[in-house]
Amino acid sequence: MRNSSSMTGSQLTAWLISGESATLEFKKSTAEKERACRTLCAFANGQGGRVLFGVTPSGKAVGQTVNDRTLEELAQEFRHFEPPLFPTVERVPVEAEREVLVVTVSRSGRVTHYRGVPYERVLNTTRVMPRDVQQRLLMEELHAVQRWENQPADGWDTTRLDTREMVQTLEESIRRGRSEDPGTREPMDILRGMNLLVDGGKLSRAAVVLFCRDDVPLPDFPQLLLKVARFKGTSRDEFLDNRQFQGNAFALMRKAERFLIESLPIAGRIIPGKMEREDTPLFPVEALREALANAFVHRDYAIGGGSVNVALYDDRLEIISIGDLHFGLTPEALLRQHESKPWNPLIAQAFYRRGIIETWGRGTLKIAGLMREAGLEPPLTTVHTGAVVVTFDVAAARAARGWPVAVEARIKLGPSWDPVGTQSGLSEHQVQIIEMAVTPKAISELMATVKRVNRTKFRNQVLRPLLDAGLLEMTIPDKPRSSNQQYRTTAAGLERIAKESN
Repeated sequence: MRNSSSMTGSQLTAWLISGESATLEFKKSTAEKERACRTLCAFANGQGGRVLFGVTPSGKAVGQTVNDRTLEELAQEFRHFEPPLFPTVERVPVEAEREVLVVTVSRSGRVTHYRGVPYERVLNTTRVMPRDVQQRLLMEELHAVQRWENQPADGWDTTRLDTREMVQTLEESIRRGRSEDPGTREPMDILRGMNLLVDGGKLSRAAVVLFCRDDVPLPDFPQLLLKVARFKGTSRDEFLDNRQFQGNAFALMRKAERFLIESLPIAGRIIPGKMEREDTPLFPVEALREALANAFVHRDYAIGGGSVNVALYDDRLEIISIGDLHFGLTPEALLRQHESKPWNPLIAQAFYRRGIIETWGRGTLKIAGLMREAGLEPPLTTVHTGAVVVTFDVAAARAARGWPVAVEARIKLGPSWDPVGTQSGLSEHQVQIIEMAVTPKAISELMATVKRVNRTKFRNQVLRPLLDAGLLEMTIPDKPRSSNQQYRTTAAGLERIAKESN
């Protein structure tokens, strides 16, 4: 126990006003020292906290008489903590001869017991810690020296790794000033420089996660898996798209990004005075990228049936990482300044070298900042049984941007209408055609632009609705089959897509 007298009355007043919480408890006197020590034990197993002796449950500072015997009795009670805790005791005068004792403990980092029992804090209540929570904290204790990612990948060598991915990671790290150039591009030297070799030169499991070739994770590493799905409506009753991919974390992240690019709506607009179209995604691309990176870096790879899941519904986007939040982090804490404590530090370091993530625990704050800059609310992070879910609100984002609430509400200009549409009701392909045809273009050029091969279907499904709507015209309208026939955008067509800029 350490004594201190630096506490001020204003600090005490602030705590009294805030009331009991996950990190603060009031006790009327040290006569309740045993119950208080249970709470101090719970604080040590959580984020730390303080007990105020001499304060009523309602938050009134009545104080108590404090003498050497009072402090000695507290010190005796503190000896029942295992492993030992070293609370700070501060004395705050509140009226003549009476003081409030402020007893503070920090997070222990180890499972702490009081009289042989571990406790935890839930909101403003102290309770006996459940067994599964004890096991999780014990895993966190061992994390610094023994964890899944720094164990040897038995039976693996560099012939089963993607050398190009390794070299790209090294060169990107050098370019960003995050690594010195070792003067070699040999796979074993690269892995050694990234601390991905263990037990005298064996590949670590982290090396497999980061650099395995797409065709080799099974059967040893079934958890190197990405699942993506587009659902109809707001439930999982009906799939519109459902795919799975095996491979290293970098490759899987690229596939997840591609799925989002293909599946999320994008608004395109013509900027007056420019030929190029400006595309606006529903969510900031960097925010989505950061959320995906967090899923791959922080997930629990020890779960053999685990994966990263990306699920898109009409009203929301979910990025799901199998595992849990660790080291006392909560969804609320992720939106405040916090230390970087990756569950897989070797994997996180490789993502950092690659320039995909930053250190210092800024990822979730960066996501929130990017969303707010775009006029959107940050995504919601929740912890379900065995999974961390980051949810982007699609419906709210559409409303904020003034987009149609659902894809089905847009005007369809043909049976092959592209669901990646714009505010104007045109499909993405049709917008591309109008933009391309600002200067007259032959049908073959337009087909190549949108990667169509069947001329008849292209003419009937894409061009005909534009011609009928007066957004496109033929350069020789009296000779529709002429070899010199070209298509060009009308004034109405330019006006139609220019509405995107409003």
